[in-house]
Amino acid sequence: MTQLNIPSEAGSTAESTGSSAESADYSSFLSGVDQPMWIGGEPVQAASGQWRDVLNPARRETVIARVPASGPEDVDRAVAAARQAFPGWSSAHFTVRSRALSLIADEIEARAEDFARLTALDTGNALRTQARPEVTTLVSLFRYFAGIAGEVKGVTLPAGEGQLQYTRLEPLGVVACILPWNSPLMIAGFKLPAALAAGNTVILKAADDAPLTILLLAEICGKHLPAGTVNAMTGKGSVIGAALAEHPGVDKVSFTGSTEVGRGVARTAGERLAHVSLELGGKNPSIVFPDAVDDDLIDGLLLASRFTRQGQSCTAGSRLFLHEDIYDEVLERLSAKLGALTVGDPLDEATDMGAVINNSQFSSISGYLEEGRGSMATILGGSVPDDGPLTEGYFHLPTVFGGGRNDFRLAQEEIFGPVLVAIPWRDTEDVIRMANESHYGLAAYVWSHNLDNALNTAHRVDAGWVQVNQGGGQVVGQSYGGYKQSGIGREVSLEGMLAGFTQTKQINVKLRG
Repeated sequence: MTQLNIPSEAGSTAESTGSSAESADYSSFLSGVDQPMWIGGEPVQAASGQWRDVLNPARRETVIARVPASGPEDVDRAVAAARQAFPGWSSAHFTVRSRALSLIADEIEARAEDFARLTALDTGNALRTQARPEVTTLVSLFRYFAGIAGEVKGVTLPAGEGQLQYTRLEPLGVVACILPWNSPLMIAGFKLPAALAAGNTVILKAADDAPLTILLLAEICGKHLPAGTVNAMTGKGSVIGAALAEHPGVDKVSFTGSTEVGRGVARTAGERLAHVSLELGGKNPSIVFPDAVDDDLIDGLLLASRFTRQGQSCTAGSRLFLHEDIYDEVLERLSAKLGALTVGDPLDEATDMGAVINNSQFSSISGYLEEGRGSMATILGGSVPDDGPLTEGYFHLPTVFGGGRNDFRLAQEEIFGPVLVAIPWRDTEDVIRMANESHYGLAAYVWSHNLDNALNTAHRVDAGWVQVNQGGGQVVGQSYGGYKQSGIGREVSLEGMLAGFTQTKQINVKLRG
């Protein structure tokens, strides 16, 4: 394997990022190939001295950097640092926590292009369509939770003249946030500022395949927070993820990832009755009524499909239920839109859709494509690039299969790739039944200009998040989480912060007359 030469700033503009070209210095973060973890406010190596390679998804087998291959002894260090920091941070006035989160948001914003370019390099997500918007969302999340830090408060009960009865919302303690590789900064934004605003200290477990932006985030947090308040670790999830889940000094595990791995995390943490929240997989329906066909629909379906994230999103609308009357028209128009996407180098400003994260995911998607070609009509794509620049990395082209049935494996399993299965329907009762025939229940999309059809369907679909006539991403302040095997708990909102990162203490005081 060869070491990657860090790309230049060519192609980035101050106008597109809101910052000057001089501020973009993400390459200095990778000035050395070895990037440390952050424990107790200090850059550290693994106790074992071992390192793991971080590969560039757009350039097969090309090393971007190395990160520590930490083990259980490093988890012990991180937990000790977080526990030591907890009393001071949890007892701080909420304005202190709010101010710190605001300062972190300001610095992330000032270095937005650093974060965006590092995201594109680290995850394979396209700079223009995905990496920059992800950083913008991260900034917004830090500012949102800075603004509501004062809402962590209890209630006073009307208990009569002889009693003072009130509640306190207290932080849980040390929170371990286990992060995925598809959108590491955004998912960190769902967890980290909420946990901090509520008074907890945090250990971030970065994804094996995309750890670099999380290390940069932890470095910036360390400038504005007491040592040990935020710690960041790298290494195999099967080693340190498991160690965090079972560690008696970790009060909560907040996990985002696959349902299969989430079950294991919940089982391990549940053995010691630790707090757990899980944001897991999805196989999300997108239901189109015949009156909905217009240009906004096609653009909305493109957003909902998450193809510009290579389909690597748990909220991707990957089951497309099209009414028979408009089935052919919508498939033709949507396929034309998807076929016009530019697939290529994530750091190229012209790229709409970047690279799949690693060889394992690339091979898994390829297997689904082969199965789809044998069982359904191929409307768009359906094969793996076999020549040209795309063979240099883990690239897949947008694929749409038509004539599918809801019981096909491709319509039931989360592919986590740029693959859409189109299924015709005629009866509303039937399409709602098919939409709900899944063990997932994260997101859903309903498209109709008839308000009765739209809302009645939205209310009956078993999903924690339903969008009507739009396909965008999570909105700061909304309650986000899944039904069924898509997860436990809510994030991104005030309600999610209070339910997920605090516990209620009831206090009763007898007053003397």
